[in-house]
Amino acid sequence: MRIRRFLPLVLLLLTLLACQLFSGAATPTSPLVGTIAAATLTADASTSVVPAPGPAPTLVPDLNPTAVPDGSLPAPAVALPVADGDVTILLMGSDQRPGASDFRTDTILLVVIKKDGSVNLVSFPRDLWVYLPERSMQRINAAVEFGGFDLVRSTFQYNFGFAPQSFVLTNFSGFRFIIDSLGGIDVQVGQTFTDARDGYPNGFTVQAGLVHMDGETALWYVRARKNTSDLDRLRRAQEVILAIGHKLLSLNALARVPELYTAYRGAFVTDMTLLDVVTLLPALQHVDPTKVQRYAISMDQVIPFVTSGGADVLLPRADAIRQVLIQALGSQASP
Repeated sequence: MRIRRFLPLVLLLLTLLACQLFSGAATPTSPLVGTIAAATLTADASTSVVPAPGPAPTLVPDLNPTAVPDGSLPAPAVALPVADGDVTILLMGSDQRPGASDFRTDTILLVVIKKDGSVNLVSFPRDLWVYLPERSMQRINAAVEFGGFDLVRSTFQYNFGFAPQSFVLTNFSGFRFIIDSLGGIDVQVGQTFTDARDGYPNGFTVQAGLVHMDGETALWYVRARKNTSDLDRLRRAQEVILAIGHKLLSLNALARVPELYTAYRGAFVTDMTLLDVVTLLPALQHVDPTKVQRYAISMDQVIPFVTSGGADVLLPRADAIRQVLIQALGSQASP
């Protein structure tokens, strides 16, 4: 599998999507808090200064997982059709640290762009216990490390009946860099949230409502789970993704693609090419900002379980997950 460091193409794709989702006009639907600092992206592309991104995430293929399946392997899922003209992209955020080769994808978010103009987001919990084809039973967040995008594709096909068309991967450094270079983002926090955070002995709290976050705070917000759960993190990750879209729109990112190309090309890994992005433009141009739905694989679709090795995982309730995916994909498949 050839992996290209083509973040600028992904950025163009997501920027176009954001412009359609968050505005029917050429300006944001609401003012955003904060001012872009001189060391971040500015309105003048010729004079803007953008800090160098951290190390891009690295795919490490063909590792050998050591876990042994508990009992028999699950049967392959019945095929779940994706309608012609619809687009599916899997966004993944890894916990890879500088200099480390091992990592997991803590955030797994499926973006479904439908030809009728609707957009659906589906979050998958990292501890979902699935079969990695020709390997073993593992948490779903191990698929990229053990076999790159090819294994993620076959894992989705085997366990859920479909495979995303394209993949995007970033890590902590890339995530923080993107947000800080945008001057921070304004996150619509759904509910007041308190959790442990390094440097804050009594914990850290964000109040419900519009909250300005830098890269470090946004990373804490999407990862913290001492007082909540992995499933609650799915909601918070979606809030941050939407906030990034709002900020890109406010910066007139479409007019600044060359600058953003230079600024962000090392922050992501993706399998999308320029031709892939160009092919998607007609679908993006028809996105309806009033037709955005958010889904998550939650406690209604899983069963908490402890493996024979002592790992806390979530067993998928296949029929329940299929119902969510049928809604998100708009599939005509039988339940």
